[in-house]
Amino acid sequence: MRCCSNCSPITVQERSSSAKARRSHRRQPALNFLENAVKPAELEKIIDEAFADAAKIGPKTKGKVRKAVDEALDLLDAGKARVAEKQANGEWRVNQWLKKAVLLSFRLNDMKTIKGGPGRAVWWDKVPSKFDGWTPAKFKKAGFRAVPGAVVRRSAYIAPGAVLMPSFVNLGAHVGENTMIDTWATVGSCAQIGAKVHISGGAGIGGVLEPLQAGPVVIEDNCFVGARAEVAEGVIVREGSVLSMGVFIGASTKIVDRETGKIYMGEVPPYSVVVPGTIPGKTIAGSNEPGPGLYCAVIVKRVDEKTRSKTSINELLRD
Repeated sequence: MRCCSNCSPITVQERSSSAKARRSHRRQPALNFLENAVKPAELEKIIDEAFADAAKIGPKTKGKVRKAVDEALDLLDAGKARVAEKQANGEWRVNQWLKKAVLLSFRLNDMKTIKGGPGRAVWWDKVPSKFDGWTPAKFKKAGFRAVPGAVVRRSAYIAPGAVLMPSFVNLGAHVGENTMIDTWATVGSCAQIGAKVHISGGAGIGGVLEPLQAGPVVIEDNCFVGARAEVAEGVIVREGSVLSMGVFIGASTKIVDRETGKIYMGEVPPYSVVVPGTIPGKTIAGSNEPGPGLYCAVIVKRVDEKTRSKTSINELLRD
């Protein structure tokens, strides 16, 4: 075949190769960190520099900053990066640059309608749903259940085997394998929920984006958080612990071991069974009357891993 009398013949193979090349060229993004194996350190550098001059970042910002932020959110969304990671010594290290990426995304993204509201209504926000554009095949590959009414924002990771009842999971959060987020429970921004955890109905797991150095709330593997309980302000609930219904724990909450009298703050020790309690108030000055008692959380017992795995929650909470 000739396109004109002066051209050499074009073979079918050449036409096919040319078309493939054009399609391949169209598919290539200007910058793709995963395909080009750019190291996280390079992503971190771009995001750190952009965050230092965040006032200049806005919806019209293009180029490497927008692409770096999008890539960071994609890494979080896919579970390939986490806002906080557990170290060999048991401490949790915060990846501040990923928090910065989340914060920059609010400056980069403009408000827009988001589909999925009741009765074909829409929402008006900057953060799209994690499930935007998902097909049945993608849900099957992801391997978790999302019951109608479950809201998950982009950049939150949900591991295989997890079950989301009508609940809310905020951006940057990480929910581990075979974990249940029960009805009306809330998982805050960047919160880290381990594997085989049960977050009961109406429970709240606090989120944190700022200050950057602040650690998120962490609920480690095999924990149970009772109905309407609240854990906030970067508290870490260590592996295998049980929080009864209505326990409230923040950074300044005293967590008292009833057996030893030891007081913990900011961290629930492993395999602790915790209920609400009070600390007696100090005597009022100039009087023999006791002052008002203060709320605390009480460790009523400790169990080992074997006992925890074989004992029902109701039995553990029975005094």
